[in-house]
Amino acid sequence: MKTTRKNTLSTRHGGLLILAAAWLLIYSGCAPSAGQNAAPPAGEELPVITVSSRPVTTYTEFNASLQGSRDIEIRPQVDGYLQAIFVDEGAYVHRGQSLFRIDPASYQEQLNTANSLLLSAKAALENASINVEKLTPLVQNKVVSEVQLRLAQSAYESAKANVAQATAQVQAARINVGYTVVTAPVDGYVGRIPFKTGSLVGKTQAEALTVLSENKEMHAYFSMSEVDFLRFKEDFPGADVPEKIARLPQVELLLADNSIYAVKGKVELTEGQFGKTNGTISFRATFPNAGGLLRSGNTGKIRIPSQVTGALLVPQEATYELQDKIFVYALTDSNKVLGKPLTITGTTGNYYLVSGGLKAGEKIVYQGISRLHDGTVIRPQTISADSLFRVASL
Repeated sequence: MKTTRKNTLSTRHGGLLILAAAWLLIYSGCAPSAGQNAAPPAGEELPVITVSSRPVTTYTEFNASLQGSRDIEIRPQVDGYLQAIFVDEGAYVHRGQSLFRIDPASYQEQLNTANSLLLSAKAALENASINVEKLTPLVQNKVVSEVQLRLAQSAYESAKANVAQATAQVQAARINVGYTVVTAPVDGYVGRIPFKTGSLVGKTQAEALTVLSENKEMHAYFSMSEVDFLRFKEDFPGADVPEKIARLPQVELLLADNSIYAVKGKVELTEGQFGKTNGTISFRATFPNAGGLLRSGNTGKIRIPSQVTGALLVPQEATYELQDKIFVYALTDSNKVLGKPLTITGTTGNYYLVSGGLKAGEKIVYQGISRLHDGTVIRPQTISADSLFRVASL
C-alpha cells in the first residue's frame, strides 16, 4: 500500500510540471516580441526648421558686356610717319593731353609757303590801294579818264581777294601742323595701340591709332529673350515699355568674380524690335564709375530685382537632388523623416522659393541629410528659421 501511494504522488507531480511547462510555452508564444508596440529607439540628433513664408526680393540675371559711355576712335587727320608715341596702352589720359606726333616737317614747310604767299598778297593789296588813292583826285580834276580809276579799283579788289585766299591757306596749313600732334578729346583710358614709331599713318587707313574710352559712366548692354521680355512686361507696372523701364528699380551689376559692384545702376534704353538672328531684344543700363574700376570690355551680369510678397522659403543646404528633382526631408509625427519633392519657382540668395511640395508650418531637416533615408528616426533639435534668414540677408 505504501508503494502504491508514492507512485500516485509522483504521477500527480509529474502531470503538474508538464501542465506548467505547457502554459509557459503558450504564454511565451502569445506574448509580444521585444520592441513591438514600443516607440522606436531615438536616432541621431539633427537640426530642424519650420518652413515659413515671408516677403523677399528675387533677382533675374542677364549676361552683360560693358562699354564706356563713349569709346572714341583716335584717327590721324594728316598723312605722315609716326614720329612719337607719348602714352602707353591702358594709360589714363586727360582731355587735351598729347597722344601721338606725326612728322610735321612737310606741313611746317606748307605753312611757311602759305605765310610767304600771304605777305606777297598783302604787298600787292597795298600797291593797289596806293594806285586807287593816286588816281582818285586826278579823275576828279579830269586829268585822267575814269576808266583808269575803275581799272585800279578792280586791281585793288582782286588783290584784296588774294589776301583773303592766302590767309585761308595759312589757316589750313596751320591746322595741318596742329593735326600732327594728336591729342585726347576726352578724359579716358587708352586702348590697344597697333602702330609703332616710324609707321606710316594716314586719314584713309582702316585701323585707328587707338580707342579712347571715356568711362566716368559705364554702359552695360544685355539682352532678353522673347519669353523674358513677356515676363518683364507682366511683372512690372506701366502702360507701355518706356514707362515700365522708367519705373524699374535700380539694378545691380554682378562682376566676373561674383562680387556685387558697389554702385547700383539704372536701365535707360531698349531697342525697338527683336533681332532677327537670335530673337532677343537689347537693353542698356548705366553705372557711375568714379573709381575707374569698370573698363570697356568687362563682362558681368545685370540683376533686376522684383518683390515677392509671400514666398515659401527653403534653404538650399537643406535640400538634395534626385533624378533632376529637388527634395527635402520632412519630419513626421513620430520623428521619422520623409523625402518630399519640391516645386521651385526661383531663388533668392541661398534660398529656394517653393510653390509646391511643402506647406507653411511643416518642419524639415536642416543639416545632416546625406545620412538619412525615408523612415529614419531622428531626435529633432529645433532652430529658428528667422535667424537663418537674417544671417543669409547680411
